[in-house]
Amino acid sequence: MIATDSVLLTDLYQLTMLQTYHAERMHETAVFELFTRRLPLERNFLIAAGLEQVLDYLENLHFTAEELDWLADCGRFGPDFIAALATFRFTGTVHALPEGTAFFANEPVLRVTAPLSQAQLVESRLINLIHFQTVIASKAARCVLAAPDKLLVDFGMRRAHGAEAALLAARAAYLTGFAGSATVLAGIKFGIPLFGTMAHSLIQAHDREEDAFERFAIAQPGNVVLLIDTYDTEAAAHKLVKLAPRLREYGITIKGVRIDSGDLAEHARRVRRILDAGGLAEVTLFGSSDLDEYRLRELLADGAPFDGFGIGTRLDASTDAPTLDLVYKLQDYAGRPRRKRSEGKATWPGRKQVYRQTAADSAFIGDCLGLEDQPRPGDSLLIKVMEHGRRLQPPEPLAVIRNRTRAQLAALPVALRAHQPAPPYPVTIAPELYELAARLDREAH
Repeated sequence: MIATDSVLLTDLYQLTMLQTYHAERMHETAVFELFTRRLPLERNFLIAAGLEQVLDYLENLHFTAEELDWLADCGRFGPDFIAALATFRFTGTVHALPEGTAFFANEPVLRVTAPLSQAQLVESRLINLIHFQTVIASKAARCVLAAPDKLLVDFGMRRAHGAEAALLAARAAYLTGFAGSATVLAGIKFGIPLFGTMAHSLIQAHDREEDAFERFAIAQPGNVVLLIDTYDTEAAAHKLVKLAPRLREYGITIKGVRIDSGDLAEHARRVRRILDAGGLAEVTLFGSSDLDEYRLRELLADGAPFDGFGIGTRLDASTDAPTLDLVYKLQDYAGRPRRKRSEGKATWPGRKQVYRQTAADSAFIGDCLGLEDQPRPGDSLLIKVMEHGRRLQPPEPLAVIRNRTRAQLAALPVALRAHQPAPPYPVTIAPELYELAARLDREAH
């Protein structure tokens, strides 16, 4: 069976176009750029993510014998084309925004320069990888901004849209500042810290709630975080006050409690009073149940004394803004700038760079989209990360990306960090880009 990481995880039209390029011997250098045409109404900024998976995909891109056999058997492709695919490899150059970089509409996240067939074939998977993690990272960043001093944990694996989505959502949330994930495999693959408590079923499986608490604590003495809302939240808190001295005799302390239903803010206040009065002031409160940045702000504004939160469905499915208008467009071929002029979808031609100007305190002032060979004032955001099909640096540690994201969020204008729509961040188009587009339009006519 062909694996899900196969090069055939693509759109059919990529292969039909490749056969055309092969037949016409169109092998000159092409430049494609990946960008979003517009921001969702619910987003004032986006956070770039997914580059590591893109580079891994490009470095390992090839057709297996099984894949070539399938292409031959499907009847759509000629034998000489299939024979050429046997030696197919990506040999191009990639420029990209470092993961964790804030970006805006029309700004390239990625630029691929390679022979036309190579640059074309990778389109679908590159969009797929960058799109998903960028969506999740951008949602997670808003949660971090809503609760900057709280422990945030990805709880969304069970509601993610598939296995790869669950893993990459955990990674995207962590690189933006989440403390970790409940998804075990994310800890194994990415070194993400793991967090977990218990389910209501463990409580229900015992005849007495306090027995469930005690037996779980003895089984997990180093991580006693107890779910207390299965029956009566406040009654369960009183049971913990009585249980704590007996657990201490075993050398076990209760680390925290989780509340997952009802009026979270009111339950948290009551439970905090019960625990404090019972000598358990060190026990932390952890909230969950359909949370996101909007709900976090409400809870904290209401004075809910939570120390941390589990964010699940609304994060891993980014329910308020689940998609981006992310596209991958040809900007130059055979040494000539190219421009798409479709109504409502026209592109800026040529190899571009994003130039960002900052204030003395590193705060973002504005960006300019210009041509790479005509630099503008500011920092160039796109950097070369791959040449001749090989990455130029080893994979970045997630700790480095987390620090970059933290700095990027701190540098955003204050209005963009809010959860209400804000005036758009200024992204100007360089005059020479206007001139190039106008010239190509005149030549077309």
